[in-house]
Amino acid sequence: MFRITKTWLLIAALAVCGTVGVASCAKDKSASTEQSDIGKVAEIKQRGMLLSGTTGDYRPLSFREENGTYWGFGIEMTGEIAKRLGVKVQFVPTSWPTLTDDVLAEPQLFDLASGGITITDARKETMLMSEGYLVNGKTILCRASEAERYQSLADLNKPEVRVMVNPGGLNEKFANENLTNATIIVHQKNEEIPTLVAEGAADVMITEITEAPYYVQTDARLAAPLLDKPFNHGEIGVLMQKGQEDLLQLVNNVIRQMKSDGSLRLLHKKYGLVYGYE
Repeated sequence: MFRITKTWLLIAALAVCGTVGVASCAKDKSASTEQSDIGKVAEIKQRGMLLSGTTGDYRPLSFREENGTYWGFGIEMTGEIAKRLGVKVQFVPTSWPTLTDDVLAEPQLFDLASGGITITDARKETMLMSEGYLVNGKTILCRASEAERYQSLADLNKPEVRVMVNPGGLNEKFANENLTNATIIVHQKNEEIPTLVAEGAADVMITEITEAPYYVQTDARLAAPLLDKPFNHGEIGVLMQKGQEDLLQLVNNVIRQMKSDGSLRLLHKKYGLVYGYE
């Protein structure tokens, strides 16, 4: 008759534990491998498409033609990121008032947002922002015939000065914080404001040093008298959800490489933008 001893029970228990330990170890290894394959970069590569949110209303950084074609400095930068990923790029419409909500949406509407987004501490509190690829700063557009009238913020901050801005972005925020005595007019479509200023519907547009030169070059009625004296200084970068650090690292690597090999400088030159990286 087979007798079960305490020694035998101990050996059996150790054997079972050893088997479970091996299985557990194998499971952990499998889970670790699987986890490394489901990062954001891997997801985009598997999809074969980078989804980029962009406003399409900000010449010459991001503009959407009536036929749906996008062009601009930021559009080409996004194309470089997609090229590094080895995928195509699809642009998804967003807007300045809804930009944060769209970036944070679940399920995600797009992988990243680009095209003219200023790097701010407020944005970095809730989202990830890349390194800068374009220097920026607030300035104005006005009618060329009145350029000498506007030489400082004090010249703008008067009740008789009609200042037009697009809603939901940093232009509106800047106007509300710094031009408390001026007459602020909010117009929904950013790309229409320069023409409205030229035609007399407003006196001044709050804009950026990245945007103003384009309109001065394309409309002789307009001037940017403070272009070389911006009210503040900042940089434009790529915006995305937290938790996508692998994608952020790839984007930053693309920006650094383009600065290093001179291609970023050439892109600035193509769009008539100031290159602020030496």
